[in-house]
Amino acid sequence: MSAYHLTKTRFKEGSWEGLLVTRDAEAPPPEIAVTLRDQSVRGVTVTETSEPGRWVVEVPVPIEAVGDGVQTFLILDAAADSVLDSFTLMAGEVLDDDIRTEVDLLRAELDMLKRAFRRHCLETM
Repeated sequence: MSAYHLTKTRFKEGSWEGLLVTRDAEAPPPEIAVTLRDQSVRGVTVTETSEPGRWVVEVPVPIEAVGDGVQTFLILDAAADSVLDSFTLMAGEVLDDDIRTEVDLLRAELDMLKRAFRRHCLETM
């Protein structure tokens, strides 16, 4: 089990960011490893904050991860060999059967029906 706890703070402009915290303020800097399809992700940075026992973790999304399919990134405490967090990118045809895609399509159709109904009500008055 890891002595660290990682919480996502944002995912913006191709970079996942999180706050890594430990209960022990004297803990050494963590050894963070990020993998995608069992391959190491390069460019990961761990930056100490002004508060002891806290670090900002930044994971750049490599260009090869952008495309059709589901891509799952694992963020690991390398020293404890445990998963701290993960995030997933989904895109393309794989989403055709995804419930969230279906909900988005239903919302779009509902908006279209609302506009048509309102237009019909105005025309028949």
